[in-house]
Amino acid sequence: MPRYYFNTRIGDELIVDPDGEELRNPDRAWSIARAMIHELLRSEGTSGALLSAVIEVTDDDGEIVLEFPFVEAIFDLPDQPTTKH
Repeated sequence: MPRYYFNTRIGDELIVDPDGEELRNPDRAWSIARAMIHELLRSEGTSGALLSAVIEVTDDDGEIVLEFPFVEAIFDLPDQPTTKH
């Protein structure tokens, strides 16, 4: 199973996830990133700096698989389907 790393970028600062997580595919990584952002926003609030943050999910080679801006998670209601089709 591939390993994904959930790095958080706040402005010019990058907080690196040194361990990552083995997940079946990028869709599961997207779900994990979304849950992480929701939890951080619940616990830390919606300060300006946090709203400008992005989770950068990378693979074992360090390539960015997806980017999930925190601000998008505010509009992403937890009980809504993840696709718009």
